[in-house]
Amino acid sequence: MRLNADFAELIVIRSEDYAWVRSPAAGVERMMLDRIGDEVARATSLVRYAPNSTFPPHEHGGGEEYLVLDGEFGDEHGSYPAGTYVRNPIGTSHAPRVGPDGAVIFVKLRQFEPDDQDQKTIRVEDRAWTPGPEPGLDVVQLHQYDNELVLLARLAPHTRFETHDHPGGEEALVLEGKYFDELGEYPAGTWVRSPPGSQHTVYTGANGALVYVKLGHLPPR
Repeated sequence: MRLNADFAELIVIRSEDYAWVRSPAAGVERMMLDRIGDEVARATSLVRYAPNSTFPPHEHGGGEEYLVLDGEFGDEHGSYPAGTYVRNPIGTSHAPRVGPDGAVIFVKLRQFEPDDQDQKTIRVEDRAWTPGPEPGLDVVQLHQYDNELVLLARLAPHTRFETHDHPGGEEALVLEGKYFDELGEYPAGTWVRSPPGSQHTVYTGANGALVYVKLGHLPPR
């Protein structure tokens, strides 16, 4: 399968575009955002777990990164409530399970550099927000390796930011609120992948926005 596999394209998927498909595990559905491969794939997805569902034990051949969006996700290593960010490097393994409330996670598979072996679990509520490079922007940095940077960005209401470039691309998942640029608006639930070399001017409305952002990780044109 090749889904949104051309990293030179701008891809925008909003919540009304979601099409959930069953996974091989009962009670587990996926909204595929991009994918190269079949069941074992370089993939970015939203994964929805029904209450009390499980997923078979598996190894992370290319690493796994996820953010818990709703409910509480878990495995044999612990429990991860909404707002938890987890990185499992290449070679790690686990057997996911969820409790009676189910869970939704945003997950990226097989996208680690071989030397990126930093395993981490971060509860965002335990981290302090720090001022970003522009007024009206606060961030929590989640991970950095080489040119790759992962963070949560909090955009203040009624703020216009400087036009900026994405030399290594940008990926954004809007968690709360809404932001805009010259190409459109991006409400909560929207996933945007901007290609390397792109640029835009971001601004917000009355409610601001909370956004998962990943920078510098896409292949060059």
